[in-house]
Amino acid sequence: MDPRSEVLLRQPELFQGDLLLAGLPADDLLGQLPRAQGWSWHAGEHNRLETRFAGRCQFGTRAPERHFDGAVLFLPKSRELTDYLLQALATRLAGRALYLVGEKRGGIERAAKQLSAFGKPRKLDSARHCQLWQVTIENAPAAPDLHALAQRFELQLADGPLQVLSLPGVFSHGRLDRGSALLLEHLDNLPPGHLLDFGCGAGVLGATLKRRYPQSQVSMLDVDAFAVESSRLTLAANGLDAEVIAGDGIDAAPTGLAAIISNPPFHTGVHTDYQASEHLLRQAARHLDKGGELRLVANSFLKYPPLIEQHLGPCTLLNEGDGFRIYNAHRR
Repeated sequence: MDPRSEVLLRQPELFQGDLLLAGLPADDLLGQLPRAQGWSWHAGEHNRLETRFAGRCQFGTRAPERHFDGAVLFLPKSRELTDYLLQALATRLAGRALYLVGEKRGGIERAAKQLSAFGKPRKLDSARHCQLWQVTIENAPAAPDLHALAQRFELQLADGPLQVLSLPGVFSHGRLDRGSALLLEHLDNLPPGHLLDFGCGAGVLGATLKRRYPQSQVSMLDVDAFAVESSRLTLAANGLDAEVIAGDGIDAAPTGLAAIISNPPFHTGVHTDYQASEHLLRQAARHLDKGGELRLVANSFLKYPPLIEQHLGPCTLLNEGDGFRIYNAHRR
């Protein structure tokens, strides 16, 4: 069991009603709380929960439209996303309890202060390096407009300005990260055909690809529902059309690809996790046509070339700078 779930189960009498678990881990918590429902924005965790508890977890950026006696928010990494989620839950819970649980190193004590907008928060428990807080909603807010929370910024590219919209919680929210900035300078001479932006985030790379290669089919894939929604907003803001997929890693990608372009993620919550990126390198060949190209940017300290050469083909360093390197390889 996730330690945050263990903290909840130390006081099971609080959680026996019709409960919404928002951002819940993919463990046995739904099995321990048979009247609870889940809400997840992580495609991988949602899929694992749906396999075990069919029909009891909703995926997406908006809370389920039904009555709950109370709700628990598992603290996300982003403060802006926490604000949105707390408001989305509190608007449904006038006079009822909203709980916040999270790891101490994830900033739960700081985040608990955000509960004071809705009532008087109190700490219920501290164990397993986690804390559990509760507030009775006295000041129910209006339902938040997610799209109104999008941050818009403009990139000056060689073929004209690109409008980018990012939602709370999305990687590099409201700005262009250094890795993507470097990769944007090296998107020339991609093979014709179906292109994939893996780990699309706010859609910077995918939208750029679609504009630069208008005859190519472009797909964009991310595990996070807020990233998927951000990519759709970015495409719409630039009058572009591409497929956007919510999926758990490269296994959810189409096959028959001419190229995979990626600034692959390696963080999950407060933890560092290279699993999705390394799985991409191991499985890219299964999704690429023969001769198809993998082109990615990565932190210089990551030892990706041996993994790329083992599973795909000879790895070439295209460029490096600002702590990042761009690699490419073609399927044998």
